[in-house]
Amino acid sequence: MNRLKTLSLGVCLVLGSTLVQAKAVDYKIDPTHTATVFSWNHFGFSTPSANFTDIQGTIKIDNAKPANSSVEVTIPLSSVNTNVPALDKEFQEEAWFNAAKYPNITFKSTKVETTDSKNFKITGDLTVKGVTKPVVLDAVLNKKAPHPMTKLDTVGFNATTSFDRSAFGIAAYVPNVGDKISVNITTEASVAKK
Repeated sequence: MNRLKTLSLGVCLVLGSTLVQAKAVDYKIDPTHTATVFSWNHFGFSTPSANFTDIQGTIKIDNAKPANSSVEVTIPLSSVNTNVPALDKEFQEEAWFNAAKYPNITFKSTKVETTDSKNFKITGDLTVKGVTKPVVLDAVLNKKAPHPMTKLDTVGFNATTSFDRSAFGIAAYVPNVGDKISVNITTEASVAKK
């Protein structure tokens, strides 16, 4: 009888441990180690780029069921950095992002597909200037481990996507200034301290 109780307790402990490990985990994006760089064609002469420097959001990872994972991000337009102050200001205006009326860009995933243990396709709703369109991020898991400095469980991803800015009501100077926007993202996110 005692052996049966011990065995039952052991099974419960193992199952409990498995359920804890299977639970989805929220990772908070670290804006100081996250960059969203977007680039465009400029009259055929060059490919300028700019970056958003204040990315806020959460990456939810479900190791047991990766399809249940998700991403939600908010990007304040005030954080745009083109390295040209006059262009930073112009991008805030109505012909571009109209930041006074639409201060944030948002992305909320709707589907996560795995191609292997490191590569993912993340479909989601991108909202820019009040317009929401589906986009697909091609994401690569760089690393998942305790951070050597903070000791917090941390993940790092790179991702790419592209879309036509005119689809979001930003068509100034098209086609001389390219309609197609290419986006490269790199991010670190950590589990919050308990």
